[in-house]
Amino acid sequence: MTRAQQTISFALLVSSLYLCLFLELIPLPEVVQRDIIPVLPFWSLVTLGAWLLFRLGWGLLTFRDTPDAYAELMEEIKMAKADLRSKGVDVD
Repeated sequence: MTRAQQTISFALLVSSLYLCLFLELIPLPEVVQRDIIPVLPFWSLVTLGAWLLFRLGWGLLTFRDTPDAYAELMEEIKMAKADLRSKGVDVD
């Protein structure tokens, strides 16, 4: 089973379960049925957004520069300066 098939299967399972709860096919207490079930999609959307923002922030926090990339960038800057100087541009 591919990842797409697993994702679609999971989404269908969750949406079917929510539909059963929303249409009151599965009996629940009145307070849960009236106050919680209707807002579950919005709650899940907000939770997903918060989780994605956390992952993005964590990725930025733990971002690592490599010394090789720094050396390569400095070499490219030197080459660009030399090229501009050969064309008569003052770069300092």
